[in-house]
Amino acid sequence: MDLGIMERNAIVCGSSRGLGKACAMALAREGVHVWITARTESTLLETAEEIRAEGSGKVHVVVADVTSEPGRDALYAACPAPDILVNNAGGPPPGDFRDWSQQDWFDAVNANMYSAIDMIRRCLDGMIERRFGRIINITSNSVKRPVPELGLSNGARSGLTGFVAGIAHEPARHNVTINNLLPGLFATDRLKSLFAVRAQAAGQDPDEFFEEYFAKLPPGRPGHPDEFGAACAFLCSEQAAYFTAQNILIDGGVYPATF
Repeated sequence: MDLGIMERNAIVCGSSRGLGKACAMALAREGVHVWITARTESTLLETAEEIRAEGSGKVHVVVADVTSEPGRDALYAACPAPDILVNNAGGPPPGDFRDWSQQDWFDAVNANMYSAIDMIRRCLDGMIERRFGRIINITSNSVKRPVPELGLSNGARSGLTGFVAGIAHEPARHNVTINNLLPGLFATDRLKSLFAVRAQAAGQDPDEFFEEYFAKLPPGRPGHPDEFGAACAFLCSEQAAYFTAQNILIDGGVYPATF
């Protein structure tokens, strides 16, 4: 399927690895010009070369921390007229809420709620004027199924979800959509670190714990980042103009409910 987005411009935040990288890769394969960003230059440059090898879209590198005001300034200055915005930032570490300070909460909200809101603020009106825009926020399945040790993430990402629910409707008449993608368990560095904590708590070898856990799930495996990237690319397509204000769970059928 031709997604109708060749030559479009996309900002993909947190895109040097994991799900952000997968989204940038999928968009570049569709001929989208992507601005990828992360804090570590060496990793970002390696990722850029990988994307260039597989995609037809141009790849621009912006070394920046999107959770900071200067970082968002640099990113928006590099691509001031994006057609597509993919908001993504690494989640806060797992832990016990009894140990989290006020600053821990401020940092989580800044990284996983406010930073995305600020990028939407910068990009939305231009998209409305150009009558095309696709905004994707990568949140988490913990928005629907909270995980106790991920309370910082649960709270901040749920806040972003509530914000999007309030603003996503009006831009739709201008062909601008805003949706949230809720990833379940995908084979990323984030997943490995989370499962290392769980394995340690259970007194098990991490590899054995990982294998036993996924054997019990419907797919029998974690998701592949490319599967997530493909879903993101579709939601950015011309054909996805009627999808907006949605929270789309991609978890291999793990969530045990109808709604």
